[in-house]
Amino acid sequence: MGMEMDAGEQVDKEKAESHCKTGADEAEEEKEEDEREKEEQALESAGDRQDGGGGGMEEANGGAACPASEEGEEGEEVPTEEQRKMRKTSSFMKTVRFRDPSETEPEEKRDSSVENLFPDYETEEWTSSSFEELFSAQDWINITDDRLLRKKVLEAGVDEAQGPAWGQEVTLRMQGVLEDRMVVEKDSKLVFVIGEGDVNQALEECAISMRKEEIALLLADSQYTYGLLGRELDIPAWAPILYQLQLLAFRDKPDPQTLPVADRIRIGNHKRERGNFFFQREEYSMAARAYCMALDVLTIHTRGDECCQVQEEEEVNDQRVKCLNNLATAQLKLEQFEEALHTSRDVLFLDPLSVKALFRAGKLLSDRGEYEEAMELLKKALKLEPTTKAIHAELSKLVRRQSGGNETQKWKAKPAQVLGDNISPFVIPPKKKPSGISWKFLLGALVVALGSLVTSVVLTARN
Repeated sequence: MGMEMDAGEQVDKEKAESHCKTGADEAEEEKEEDEREKEEQALESAGDRQDGGGGGMEEANGGAACPASEEGEEGEEVPTEEQRKMRKTSSFMKTVRFRDPSETEPEEKRDSSVENLFPDYETEEWTSSSFEELFSAQDWINITDDRLLRKKVLEAGVDEAQGPAWGQEVTLRMQGVLEDRMVVEKDSKLVFVIGEGDVNQALEECAISMRKEEIALLLADSQYTYGLLGRELDIPAWAPILYQLQLLAFRDKPDPQTLPVADRIRIGNHKRERGNFFFQREEYSMAARAYCMALDVLTIHTRGDECCQVQEEEEVNDQRVKCLNNLATAQLKLEQFEEALHTSRDVLFLDPLSVKALFRAGKLLSDRGEYEEAMELLKKALKLEPTTKAIHAELSKLVRRQSGGNETQKWKAKPAQVLGDNISPFVIPPKKKPSGISWKFLLGALVVALGSLVTSVVLTARN
């Protein structure tokens, strides 16, 4: 995004566009916006590549997160096609792994092998039974009243007073298959917090019903997994999933502020990527929530060496700018224009040279009628990126609004929220009717002429 994540955000800005257009200008501006959108998408892709592949809304606009980019940073070898297929799941690289600050061992790598994680429990239900049979089976427990989320305990867990609760961190061994038994999700140590949207609803609901060390089958209707949209490449629309699960551990969620800054950045990135996943699915409220949780984690209160502290603050601020830009995009999709403007100002506080934030704030201020500040921000954005057509177009629109402001007020047009989007009949004066002979007059004259002709023929016949 020559402005990291420009495409998603600048496309979103169109939501805030003024509705007071005349008939001629509306058609012309629609054409300009189409051209602008194409250029912004190209800019966004370019900007994401410059940021190293993890900075913007690349996943939100075009696909899932790319495991290879982060694995390359950690020094792992490039995965094969088969491994990449196994790893392309919503849980992989999109779940949050907390780590106790007292732990010194490296984080466990995710299992990408094709081996069964539960070799001693390859039951008929797991290997061959149809999902229709399992949904109607009598020896399964209904987790929800609608019978769309069902569990069968294969091995009872520790007899404790209670299992995990909402807001606690749980660790699961998990693998999931479609009805044709194709493995689509797999993780030997999946860590997430119940209720934070780090995994699908089926896994959260089932985790609450389990006890430590319990092993169970979970049959989840698509309503609790990936629904109408499915998941790109491997999970079709409306596809139920059969899981094998084991609850390995659960505990209270650690306070992220007790973790090292590097861990907080890692957790914040996971939350942001999960937000991008929701954004791609057009679940904008969930996306905004994920970005806000990422921002909560990406705060810094460090002590010690001043040089290290400055470096950490810079890195955290860079991550906060990315989250704030994504949050503003989601707020525009939700038509929360005041919140989007406030978020854009937060970006400019951290990064005064963020072209995306300058452009978005300038456009929102222009739409709100604050032309002087809007002009200042848009000119600054243009100075930083003089070849961006979208900025030129927005400046031209702002100049037209300034010059035509009195004319618009003269017609006293009501807000578009009251009258609907098409307010041109209230802005454009009615056209005068064309002058000429009325058709009613012509019809009357024709009737009189025909009557005279008939009378003349009758009199002639009598004579």
